[in-house]
Amino acid sequence: MVHQVSKAVNIPIMGMGGITSWQDALEFIMAGASIVQVGTATFMNPKKSLEIIDGLNKYVNENMVSIKDLTNIL
Repeated sequence: MVHQVSKAVNIPIMGMGGITSWQDALEFIMAGASIVQVGTATFMNPKKSLEIIDGLNKYVNENMVSIKDLTNIL
């Protein structure tokens, strides 16, 4: 749905629902989400959001890209 909405509107989109890892967050970003929301995963691990941020930072640094470069590339 994020991908479909990103093609239909020209406003920031929040990706949410089932984000439990940095890979999940990256998929939402690549589908067109400007931001992502981590909800239920923080009940199991209150530091989950920080772990996702760290994972995304590691990915962009290793691949020499920015989050902006990856947004909506699908």
